[in-house]
Amino acid sequence: MDLENVVEELTSLIESKKINKLHEFLENINSPDFPAILENIDEEKIIMVYRLLSKEKAAEVFVELEHDNQERLINCLTDTEIKNVMNEIYMDDAVDLIEEMPSNVVKRILANTKSENRKIINELLKYPDDTAGSLMTTEFIDLKENMTVSEAFESIKKKGLKKETVYNCYVLTVDRKLLGVVDIKSLLVANTDELVKDIMNTNVIKTNTLEDQEEVTKMFDKYDVVAIPVVDKENRLVGIITIDDAIDVMQEETLEDFEKMAAMAPAEESYFKTSVFKHAKNRIVWLLVLMISAMITGAIIENFESAISSLPLLVSFIPMIMGTGGNCGSQSSTLIIRGLAMDEISTKDIFKAMWKEFRVSIIVGIALAIVNMARIVLQYHDVKIAFVVSLTLIFTVILAKLLGCILPILAKKLKLDPAIMASPLLTTVADTVSVLLFFIISQAVFNL
Repeated sequence: MDLENVVEELTSLIESKKINKLHEFLENINSPDFPAILENIDEEKIIMVYRLLSKEKAAEVFVELEHDNQERLINCLTDTEIKNVMNEIYMDDAVDLIEEMPSNVVKRILANTKSENRKIINELLKYPDDTAGSLMTTEFIDLKENMTVSEAFESIKKKGLKKETVYNCYVLTVDRKLLGVVDIKSLLVANTDELVKDIMNTNVIKTNTLEDQEEVTKMFDKYDVVAIPVVDKENRLVGIITIDDAIDVMQEETLEDFEKMAAMAPAEESYFKTSVFKHAKNRIVWLLVLMISAMITGAIIENFESAISSLPLLVSFIPMIMGTGGNCGSQSSTLIIRGLAMDEISTKDIFKAMWKEFRVSIIVGIALAIVNMARIVLQYHDVKIAFVVSLTLIFTVILAKLLGCILPILAKKLKLDPAIMASPLLTTVADTVSVLLFFIISQAVFNL
């Protein structure tokens, strides 16, 4: 979509008041493209554009908007228009909307929502945040095991229009216990007089209402499904989670990990919508922690002041050693954090991972040491300093890579997010260790 051309065409149709052409033009735009378009036109025109959309399209567009734009739009809509939106959007989207709106807007939304839908929304709001229950929708197709394929299709045609997905249909008992799942493909290729129970899959990939939403997204990735049923303690089907919601969670979790790895508190809003003060608040705590941690490195250097004064050349190698240690630790921690996130590594694999990182560090450390020894001998003609720097590099690489392996796994074991053990926190620890090693080896070799 060429945003500039679309906005130009839209503005031209609005100004020329060609309502029929404008309506036709709007209906041909994909719903996810509307937020970017609406950001580039005046608020008065936004209301006009929105009111020209069909009920179904208006609901789709509303769900795609950012929460602040949803709030502004609600304040401009009539009660009838709000009813139309709430009748068309899915329950999981309705819950997301209500969770993000201020209380006065929530009251107006609920006042214009059907009583049966209000009941469902209240039930979904009871589930803790970040659980499968808070993520699911109650709009799914359910079938009975003794239905024929022909009867199943009649049921799907009757109820399917208001359901979030019809690809998977869930077979339930009278008391709504989950027996199996049957997909549309299986129904299409089956004989019309076959029973649903004979073609359903009883090995159902499912989750429970209190499962962590991040664990649920891993199930989508592992089993390549488009929806996962959510059951309660009695195995009663209470909802489903669809792939579009799982993708949203994946994006949120990835962004959160990215921010933690950069030593920032996760932000709830986008970059430009987060205030300057909040940006500063999210960063300053970790920066203070890292600054205080870095003081330890300064204290170590100060403690070895006599060694530095007797051999000033040593100081010039500190940045290189610290940088190498931090980089090596970051490499290992990144791979371990990724492995933990993808379930390739578990906490019980700590010694296996350490052994692997140790062998890698030996190869890397020796390679770096050889290059540095050759450089220092050629540049400074001092074999002793070359030996000290090279030996320090080997030990620094080994310790940094082991720290990069151990700390994320330890965080996972302690029920913390492994991402907090990534750079720059790990870099600060590696800096301290590498400087301490450097001066201990220097003292031993030069008798300082």
